[in-house]
Amino acid sequence: MTVAHAYDELLDVLSAGAATEQIANFRSSAQTQDRVSELIERKKDGTITRAEVEEMEEYLNLEHVMIMAKARARQRLEA
Repeated sequence: MTVAHAYDELLDVLSAGAATEQIANFRSSAQTQDRVSELIERKKDGTITRAEVEEMEEYLNLEHVMIMAKARARQRLEA
């Protein structure tokens, strides 16, 4: 699992012309969720490497974009 794969998941949904509801309900794959959980645990344990910290930061950046896209989609659904 790579960060690029996680970005691809979101881009695939968006580029396929996803309906607003699909964007509002988007969830990353189980693989992506598992990787993020692993990185969080490694950080808690103090066993995370610098490269993994950078990887986790990329996931956090992607999560921010996803939160914003979902919020706008939900606003449109409620309008």
